[in-house]
Amino acid sequence: MIAAARLAAYDVLRAVNGGRSDLPTALARARTRLDDERDRALAGEIAAGTLRWQGAFDLVVQAFAKRSVAKLDPEVLDVLRMTAFQLLHLDRIPASAAVNDAVNLVSKAGKKSAAGLVNAVLRRISRERASLPLPERPSDPALDRGASVAYLSGTLSHPAWLVSRWLDCYGFDATETWARFDNSPAALTLRVNTIRTSRPALQDLLLRHGVSTRPARFAPEGLVVTDGNPLLTPLADEGLFIVQDESSQLVALLTAAAPGERILDACAAPGGKTTAMAAAMGNRGLIVATDLRGRRVDLLARAVQVAGATCVRVLQADAAGVLPFRPAFDCVLLDAPCSGLGTLRRDPDIRWRRSEASLEGFAATQVAMLQRAADVLRPGGRLIYATCSSEPEEDELVLSRFLKTRSDFVSEPVVPPGPLAAFGTAAGHFRTLPFRDALEPFFAGMVVKTKDLR
Repeated sequence: MIAAARLAAYDVLRAVNGGRSDLPTALARARTRLDDERDRALAGEIAAGTLRWQGAFDLVVQAFAKRSVAKLDPEVLDVLRMTAFQLLHLDRIPASAAVNDAVNLVSKAGKKSAAGLVNAVLRRISRERASLPLPERPSDPALDRGASVAYLSGTLSHPAWLVSRWLDCYGFDATETWARFDNSPAALTLRVNTIRTSRPALQDLLLRHGVSTRPARFAPEGLVVTDGNPLLTPLADEGLFIVQDESSQLVALLTAAAPGERILDACAAPGGKTTAMAAAMGNRGLIVATDLRGRRVDLLARAVQVAGATCVRVLQADAAGVLPFRPAFDCVLLDAPCSGLGTLRRDPDIRWRRSEASLEGFAATQVAMLQRAADVLRPGGRLIYATCSSEPEEDELVLSRFLKTRSDFVSEPVVPPGPLAAFGTAAGHFRTLPFRDALEPFFAGMVVKTKDLR
């Protein structure tokens, strides 16, 4: 009988690699069929880990199967990938059990004729794990760009087009560190909801429920979970904390939300930045939080309610269309939809679902959203533009394109003096970098409305 967690992980991989779902959605669906929390955790670990290392696994499978992975049935290939992950990265799973499940799984998938190939390839991976046919780290990366790209894209499992860009911008050592960062599981990070509690008080309360934490390095209300799972405690539904990446927490700080202000959060779901701004305002003022899709609006409304963010009003609106507001906001936060290339550690499927050509499509939408957001600011109001992308086409260049069409806006530094100054760029933008900060790469910039053109 195939282990439930492995069967669930296989279903997740088929949904993602078949183009039917992203990883978070597929995992959420698969976990509903698993009663045991340990199985839910293992299914997630196998699916995410397989996608992280998919590029390397494909090279190994291709070498041992003696055929291109493109010639293997997709079902067979996903079984080989996920079992390679178990053999090479999960010591607690016996190799024999993983291989036997793989053979049974391809039969269950209607590919019984591939059982012998699967068995042979996987047993060879298990035997030769110390000397797999993967590109070696070049002895002198500066002299052999081809070898550098092969190593970073193959052995470290990243798209060649993406690591080539990082090599050009940051060099080999930084790119290698970045790729290894993406391939390491991310710790669970919380933001303390200061509407309801303080960071020391929440740490003590979590510890009483068996959850150990440490303060985040940069975010003043951040906690990094070091042991236990706060989402499995009774505290999870009390609005005392929100799961939020540290880079995302820092972006919320850049809005400098102050009591009494009127703020528009134009792409607000799931609500982490919205509720952070409400806390910074002491619930005094008005935040209008919008999103497009009904399910995301419901998620946003729930987060706002649980957090006790009473200054927030939730509306369904399209940030790419004409916004139903007059130009009265002191601040607009546009955390724009983007490629997500800054979240490869938490969402490893994105590295295989994006292409270099897709960046322009995102950028065009982002410029359109900036134009709409700009129209609802009062003169003197500030517009914070943010993405979880690492690529300039979606970041600095979007702001440049916007400013070329708007004589009523100027760029101003978004990073204030103090602890966040280390994240400031020469142009005054905000950027976190994995190789420098050990944080997911996020970007933010600010433009200020100087006059009313009406």
